[in-house]
Amino acid sequence: MPVTLMSRFSRLCNARLWPLGLGLTLLAAVSACGGGDAAVDDATPASIKLIRLGAYEGGALGAAEITAYDASSQRLFVVNGANGSVDVLDLRNPAAPSKVGSIDVTSFGAAVNSVAVHDGLVALAVESNPKTAPGTVAFYNAADLRLLSRVTVGAQPDMIVFTPDGKRVLTANEGEPSSYGQLGSVDPEGSISIVTVNGGTAPTVATADFRAFNSRAAELRAAGVRIYGPGASVAQDLEPEYIAFSADGGKAFVTLQENNAIAIVDVATATVTDIKALGWKDHSLAGMGLDASDEDGGTNTNSGTPLLKIANYPVRGLYLPDAIASYTVGGNTFFITANEGDARADWPGFNEETRVRQHCTAGLDPAVFGANAANLLFDSNLGRLRITATPNGGTDGKNSAGQCNVLYSFGARSFSIWNSNVERVYDSGEDLERLTSALPNANFNASHDNNTLDARSPSKGPEPEGVVVAQFGSKQIAFIGLERVGGVAVYDVTNPRAPVFMDYLNTRNGTGGDLGPEGLHFIPAAKSPNGKALLIVGHEVSGTTTVLQINAFR
Repeated sequence: MPVTLMSRFSRLCNARLWPLGLGLTLLAAVSACGGGDAAVDDATPASIKLIRLGAYEGGALGAAEITAYDASSQRLFVVNGANGSVDVLDLRNPAAPSKVGSIDVTSFGAAVNSVAVHDGLVALAVESNPKTAPGTVAFYNAADLRLLSRVTVGAQPDMIVFTPDGKRVLTANEGEPSSYGQLGSVDPEGSISIVTVNGGTAPTVATADFRAFNSRAAELRAAGVRIYGPGASVAQDLEPEYIAFSADGGKAFVTLQENNAIAIVDVATATVTDIKALGWKDHSLAGMGLDASDEDGGTNTNSGTPLLKIANYPVRGLYLPDAIASYTVGGNTFFITANEGDARADWPGFNEETRVRQHCTAGLDPAVFGANAANLLFDSNLGRLRITATPNGGTDGKNSAGQCNVLYSFGARSFSIWNSNVERVYDSGEDLERLTSALPNANFNASHDNNTLDARSPSKGPEPEGVVVAQFGSKQIAFIGLERVGGVAVYDVTNPRAPVFMDYLNTRNGTGGDLGPEGLHFIPAAKSPNGKALLIVGHEVSGTTTVLQINAFR
């Protein structure tokens, strides 16, 4: 069960009684969603506190997204989505990062989507123009930014990561469509490219595709994998998003965000061996509630006012995770997903996103929703909650009378932990909304581009997006970034079935400060410029690359 709000803040206050000068020495790096290594510390902390050390102001929306660090040159590589390039920052003084260069890919690509670094070698995932065309992986020398080579990969490589041994890089090729059913529509296949690095000078490419599953659409749908793009084959419909590895690097676990599933890839053979559906979260259960409306300051009304109101509702939350990170406890591998949620709503010809009252015009099925079915449709209850009109295949979640008999919302407003069989062992429940319910610097469920109370309640709440895990002594510590309200939550996940809250830091200030954390990257103390463990956060909306110092206390 989620940690109670009282115990959470009690631990937080106790942690702040420790002197700030005590830091622990890390011996290696972390397995992170933006690319990294595994982290191990020789001492076990009783508590952890984040502090904002410094930042680089990119000065534009989208100027800081995914980041990666090279210890030998002490340079930080930052995907700048505002101009499709990579900013290169000098991190020798982490309190004052400064720009020393950039990588421009316009000669062979439209934009950089992701970056990873291993031993002085920088790998970029480059999207083409149009995005539906095959993409590129380009290798650069970190010290002098010299282009070493480039190879062709699948359409729209959205994330890139080195294997733990550094011999390969993998890209999650999302393959989003240009549109559905329109003149000239193109829907490329999703895939995972496996690039054998060969020093970055002579890379070779293998592709793990989903074509073997094209004949298994009915089987996948029955298992809960969402295959629902109009006219799309299984291979076209599956959209890889993020990648994590088993402890030995032999298997890759890839989030298929819109499909609410995870693909398992045998790295050596470049083969997708399985696709696992993630299921849904029951928001009617104790500890699994949500704030479902921005007009809940009234009773059974369609003209209410914003109110903080976390409650249980008969709603199923689709996990739809973005980032995924792996860690090992007792020889067993576990995975943490940041359950952001995503909808196919951006492409002409198809939009699955709707609201409960808009979708359920014939009402809710009283056999399912009980005597309160009619009242649930009011905006002060579930009426404004964003749900999918297409849960899977051609279904619409309605009975033969046109009444809604199931409601699926986007994202679970949580992080979840899964075992290597992709079986859920933990979900943080309503913890993240409780945690952000009384911030001095931002209103509850405000978005990253406003400070409006309850603005995100009908959508996806705080919207966890990024996650990284590091090992400190005998403890495994997870850092979870909340894209909308902002900030980073810290949990001890050593016991994957009972994580413990450790800290939360939010560095926004109303509509200013650090807004929209996108990617998280961990730098261990052994490789850090100042000898302290650091967490780098790319803030997409404010364009700031923020350096957080991780103070660990015994």
